[in-house]
Amino acid sequence: MLHQIESWIDQTNIDYQDKKISCSKFFDEFKGFYSLEFLQKSYFVITDEIPKPNFPELREMGLGDFIDMEVSAITYKNTYYVLPQWASDLRLHFHELVHVAQWAHLGAIPFIERYIIEIQTSGYNEAPLEKMAYGFDSHFMNGGEKVDVPNYVVQKI
Repeated sequence: MLHQIESWIDQTNIDYQDKKISCSKFFDEFKGFYSLEFLQKSYFVITDEIPKPNFPELREMGLGDFIDMEVSAITYKNTYYVLPQWASDLRLHFHELVHVAQWAHLGAIPFIERYIIEIQTSGYNEAPLEKMAYGFDSHFMNGGEKVDVPNYVVQKI
């Protein structure tokens, strides 16, 4: 199942390849939190519908609520998908870039497995990977001191 999800993610990222926008455009806003090199390897796609895998096996695992949950954005590896009305929201971009760093550090299969387990056991709002991203986006919005987010992710996960 995990490899099926990763294949779906890879195909989704390929399908949207021509719509990807480099996150390097946020360098000035996110300076000190994300390096230019990290941002240059991270992308977002503005889309009218957030792509999600909808395999029956995921619903059987109790993830139906997560699959059906309306979200503003979602991250798959180094690319995240954003609804048009959220495309200019810096907090959202900051949050999704935390997930890009998590994916990069853990790798695809370990990230997917951990994320599923966290959603199953803790729920979306209490899932540690989500709590880390929400904590960081709040820190950023409140003018907190600069923290190298990808390095922090490596140290804390």
